[in-house]
Amino acid sequence: MGLGGYTSEEDVIQNLKDAGCDPDTVSRFLENLREGDKKDQLKVLSSHRSSLLDQIHRNEKQIVCLDYLIYQIERNRISIQFEFSKGDNI
Repeated sequence: MGLGGYTSEEDVIQNLKDAGCDPDTVSRFLENLREGDKKDQLKVLSSHRSSLLDQIHRNEKQIVCLDYLIYQIERNRISIQFEFSKGDNI
């Protein structure tokens, strides 16, 4: 088993958890680590990294939408009056 600069498997697990890996991802990575399958270790990490980047991009788009709404409010460009009743689902 190649742990590199890590002193224990627990250190590797903690690093994966800190990176937001779910239990299935941790398990797949450890299985590849134990088998010495560096190629598949990198596939698992790359896949998780890609999903984190996708989430960042979704969040970034949401922030841009909020920034635009804030911009419009600050310039008094929103003049539509909305009426909501208690039963409205927003």
